[in-house]
Amino acid sequence: MSQVKEIQTVEEWKAALESSSARPLVVFKHSTTCPVSANAYDEFNKFLKNNENADADFALVKVIESRPVSNQIAEDVAVKHESPQIILVKNKEKYWSATHWAITEAHMKAVMD
Repeated sequence: MSQVKEIQTVEEWKAALESSSARPLVVFKHSTTCPVSANAYDEFNKFLKNNENADADFALVKVIESRPVSNQIAEDVAVKHESPQIILVKNKEKYWSATHWAITEAHMKAVMD
C-alpha cells in the first residue's frame, strides 16, 4: 500500500506543496466526524491498496484537528474548502479535485492513469 503522510502543520503543507513541482501530490481532506467522509476515506484507502505503483505522493489532512492547514491548502490551490475532499496538485497548482460521493477508487484511478 502506498504511504500516506499526515500533514499537521502549515510548514509541512508548504514543503509538500513545494515538492509537487517534482512529483504529483494527492491531498485527502478528511473530517473524522462525518460518515460521508468515512466512506470517501475507505475509497481513498482502496485506491492506495490497489494502485501501489501510482506515481504520486499522498497526504492526509484531518480538517477538524488541523484547521489552519486545511484553510491554507484552500488558499494556496484556490479550491473552496469542502470535506471530504481530494485534490491532485501538480506544479503547485490544482490539477483535479472532487468532493463527497465523487471520491471513489474508480474516479481516482481514472484521473491518475
